Amino acid sequence: MSFFDNLWLGFSVASSPMNLLFCLVGVLTGTLIGVLPGIGPLAAVAMLMPITFYLDPVSALVMLAGIYYGSQYGGSTTSILVNLPGESSSVVTCLDGYQMARKGRAGSALAAAALGSFFAGCVVTVLIAIASAPLTSFAFRFRAPDYCALILFGLISSIVLARGSPLKAVAMAFLGILLGTVGTDLNTGQFRYTFGFFDLAEGIGFIAIGMGLFGTCEIIRNLQQREAERSVMARIERLWPTREDFRLSWRPVLRGTGIGAVLGILPGGGALLSSFAAYALEKKVSKTPEKFGTGMIEGVAAPEAANNAGAQASFIPMLALGLPSNALIAMMIGTMMVHGITPGPRVIMDQPELYWGLIASMWIGNLMLVIINLPLIGVWVSLLKVPYRVLYIGIIILCCVGAYSEENAVFTLYLLAVFSVAGFVFIKLNCEPAPLILGFILGPMFEQNLRRSLVLSDGSWGIFVERPISGVFVAVSAVLVAILLLPAIRRKREVAFQED
Repeated sequence: MSFFDNLWLGFSVASSPMNLLFCLVGVLTGTLIGVLPGIGPLAAVAMLMPITFYLDPVSALVMLAGIYYGSQYGGSTTSILVNLPGESSSVVTCLDGYQMARKGRAGSALAAAALGSFFAGCVVTVLIAIASAPLTSFAFRFRAPDYCALILFGLISSIVLARGSPLKAVAMAFLGILLGTVGTDLNTGQFRYTFGFFDLAEGIGFIAIGMGLFGTCEIIRNLQQREAERSVMARIERLWPTREDFRLSWRPVLRGTGIGAVLGILPGGGALLSSFAAYALEKKVSKTPEKFGTGMIEGVAAPEAANNAGAQASFIPMLALGLPSNALIAMMIGTMMVHGITPGPRVIMDQPELYWGLIASMWIGNLMLVIINLPLIGVWVSLLKVPYRVLYIGIIILCCVGAYSEENAVFTLYLLAVFSVAGFVFIKLNCEPAPLILGFILGPMFEQNLRRSLVLSDGSWGIFVERPISGVFVAVSAVLVAILLLPAIRRKREVAFQED
């Protein structure tokens, strides 16, 4: 099939009434999650994953993807109006967005954020569609050593880009790999690390660990904090940028889109790193960098375009190689596995409806977000008045029901409780849980490909440097480790994430 035939197939799948409904549900839920501080897309996807088990795979992935990039839109609304970022990637939007709102330009800031995000989402969706065929054909050249080296590169990249101490990130990644080995060894049939619990024979359920680390753990953390006063600080008089706003923001939107498209592909990059990098770039290229933080529309348009581009570019490694670039994409891969779908380059050939339907739904979802978000800004902000003590009860019930429904076993609830407490401890120790989730997903894949590689080479480790593809990934991984160990790089990294 030609490129346009595939696009037509994708839009025919994505425009079916059921998929349109779940796309709308996803983007609305994502916007709501972005507006409400303290929940975040990771927790939302973790809580809603059990529902997707009863859906068609296409509808399930369309909804989860909508939650992801929809949360990038919602986070900008409260950042601009009340200086309260609903999502971590919208933190930098507060700097200039809120100052614009205080000067009576809230409408221009909101419109710039929405239009910039829409443009970035459409551009990256087109890039995904165009790059699909060459990336997939390249992926078919991969053999076990190449996958092993690529997974190693992904894990090291997630450690380098993780916030906080690199040593703690390494420990979290190794802990995730260790948790991924729990269960039955596929080669020998022996139980590993089950400690006598037969319920662990099939391994630790992804729902329990995902909900525990990103769902109920967030509730525990938020209940510790005093509930901030939430009220709209600025009136919205017009929801359209002026001609001068367009002139000042179109170049930052282009630069932000490019940064997000590149950084979103990197393991551990995604929306957060993209938004901070875009803001830093705008300050460097600006003729008046000292005015940033006082209400510059460039400081709103660039990071908002970058975070949406980064969120959608994160799907490229998942669709082409079956590898997660961040924790949320890892959860989506877990959803695909639950539905019996093996992520990787075979998906585009074996299930083109799923592949192209998901890509087409991203464009439709971005259009939905622009149409529904601007008129509903007043509704979203009014939700900030709902006390968190009311919200968290429903969230806990949803988490428990979802965890139990995975295997209809009470043991899953025990695991949920264990990982909730563990996640809270990790937060107190400043250990980011994202490398753990990536290690948990990639660990079994790494072990399987490592064993295959050593069998092919009769136990020789030289196979990883003899093949061109694996050799390149091993060399790049070694360079990343060397760079991370340099004192100057460590200091700059700490300063950058301290600002976050």
